[in-house]
Amino acid sequence: MPFQEYSPEQAALLPLHVRDVLSEQHLVFLIHEVMEKQDLRQWEAAYSEEGQRPYHPELLLKVLLYGFALGVRSSRKLEQRVREDLGFRYLAGGAEPDHKTICEFVRRHGRRVNDLFTAVLEQLQAAGLGKLGVVALDSTRVKANASRDRVMTEEGLRAERARKRRQVREWERRVREMDPEENPGGVVAELERVRQRLAEIPRELQQLRKSGLKRRSRTDEDSRFLRSREGFVLGYTVEAVVSEDGVMVGVRVTQAASDQASLVPLVEQVEERCGQLPEKALADAGFYCNQNVEAMEERGVELYVPDYVLARELKQGKRVQGAARICHAGLKRMRQRLRSPAGRKLYERRKAIVEPVFGTLKEQRGMRKFHRRGLAAVNVEFTLMALAYNLTRLHRWRQG
Repeated sequence: MPFQEYSPEQAALLPLHVRDVLSEQHLVFLIHEVMEKQDLRQWEAAYSEEGQRPYHPELLLKVLLYGFALGVRSSRKLEQRVREDLGFRYLAGGAEPDHKTICEFVRRHGRRVNDLFTAVLEQLQAAGLGKLGVVALDSTRVKANASRDRVMTEEGLRAERARKRRQVREWERRVREMDPEENPGGVVAELERVRQRLAEIPRELQQLRKSGLKRRSRTDEDSRFLRSREGFVLGYTVEAVVSEDGVMVGVRVTQAASDQASLVPLVEQVEERCGQLPEKALADAGFYCNQNVEAMEERGVELYVPDYVLARELKQGKRVQGAARICHAGLKRMRQRLRSPAGRKLYERRKAIVEPVFGTLKEQRGMRKFHRRGLAAVNVEFTLMALAYNLTRLHRWRQG
């Protein structure tokens, strides 16, 4: 059977434009279009006139967002894709920023990412997405870029302090017994290293006691041991508010072990970003407390959050026997609202609204573990993930 001609070394007679290879509906063109409309003057002003001419912020933002949309978050992998991938090369305009440039860009402009998220969200809402009739709130645990084995505890630090004291006495004895002609420089250097570590331990003990934690990571001191379905993980709590059409309208990363204190800040963040409060908010029992019910009633937001008793009732389909008597008026109204056919039907939409978002980010885009360290840095990383996710929602919406 005759085959088509195949010659990897054969160059095209005429160079092809990216639009001749990729579909006009490709994601890279949407990212290019959206970012062209952004006001990046503050990003540009962050650079001085001295030194080598830097890459334009627009270039690096497009590369980052396209990478995050594909689940490519490592700066080294982004560097590789810019050299090898047609879509990345188009967004980079043929430039080849290295991984250090990409890392430095994110570090330099971390605070501006939040403003960019809001600006793009406004653009999506102007296009008809991000409707605030019904929103759903949820949280998940994401592992930190830190080892569970490199953890400090008060007991461990005390034991290490005792070991270092014994080592100091041993090295001091060796120095005294050594002949000056034996060149004791190596022994003296080791003695100084042990003394330096011994001097650091009291400060670490003090920091550990002030934090109120029983154990703390040495690699990422902001990370926390948090309960998840897989047991305790060393990481962060990722929280999001998602509109009924699947757009993330509120995002943040915290160290919180529970969600009760997060509901009001998340709803207020939606108002700050979108200029209005949602009409109805859905969340699971982890977000319930009487104060949250009162706060949402004051703001005019219709809240659908079951307490743990009602959550068990909704799951089992029957009343829970032996439950404590209800005294709080807000809880009574909440139970009545969620027990009504309309309220139960609306609350059933919560999982379909918010959980697919976390599923996509974790399973398809690698949000099982953060790449950066520190609470501020992981907030920037998650905001970039959310921004890229919203752009893919706009992409899908345009395709119908």
